[in-house]
Amino acid sequence: MDEKKYVVKKSDIHGNGVFAAKKIKKGEQILKYLGEKITKEESNRRGLEQEERAKTSGEGSVYIFELDDEFDIDGNFEYNDARFINHACQTNCEAENIDGEIVFTATKDIAEGEEILYNYGYALEHFMRHPCKCGKPGCVGYIVAVEDRVKLKKILARMKKKKFASHK
Repeated sequence: MDEKKYVVKKSDIHGNGVFAAKKIKKGEQILKYLGEKITKEESNRRGLEQEERAKTSGEGSVYIFELDDEFDIDGNFEYNDARFINHACQTNCEAENIDGEIVFTATKDIAEGEEILYNYGYALEHFMRHPCKCGKPGCVGYIVAVEDRVKLKKILARMKKKKFASHK
């Protein structure tokens, strides 16, 4: 990953995004998620603090990435361009833990100028706090793990049905 394969610029999805500076082939490593390795306890403390600060500042809320069962990476640092990778329901890269480092790798060929997109995969139980603005076909409206999308659609259908019934 010597030559920079990406640029950070304004995104239509949210704030800044990461875009391919040249064609990236499927399987190529794009960039690493950089930051401070912290314990889960510290991660929870910082995450709540960042979330509260984001409510008033409007900036991205939490830049903490799960590393393993014991540690996370706090990527809320200027030198971590990967913090600008936006979520989308249709993605073109994935995050892999390679020897204790988070590396984003292309899951398909990415054209020059195309935004690099990743599924954040948040827990279903907190879906209402994470609306999705990707605008991709098949967008489920909230940022959840792929395996939870069917359950989410059922929950949303029940909510809609209840709301409709209450307006009769």
